[in-house]
Amino acid sequence: QVQLVESGGGLVQAGGSLRLSCAASGRTFRNYAMGWFRQAPGKEREFVQAITWTYGTVYADSVKGRFTISRDNAKNTVYLQMNSLKPEDTAVYYCAAKEGIPTSYSDSYYYDYWGQGTQVTVSS
Repeated sequence: QVQLVESGGGLVQAGGSLRLSCAASGRTFRNYAMGWFRQAPGKEREFVQAITWTYGTVYADSVKGRFTISRDNAKNTVYLQMNSLKPEDTAVYYCAAKEGIPTSYSDSYYYDYWGQGTQVTVSS
């Protein structure tokens, strides 16, 4: 069982930056693929970025060049650095985990564990 707790959300002006953190419980964090998803009001949950247990990364085109995912296995934490934020980035951001290799890194269906989400609001 893995528990995930996100933090770092908040209100920021367009063009600003935020760094989200996701702290995971469990001793085998290093064996998990980690993903970030987001859901805006009235919209479906969408993929943002993922990082494999071998530190490979997968990006959604909408955030490529602006967001960076990273992980610190010693701290059981995955991060999402968000730069050049836009109002359309406003959403609840969720951290997700899958032991090993998901069939698809960008499909929420293949992740087993989810955090409670953290709100990110970008004002224009």
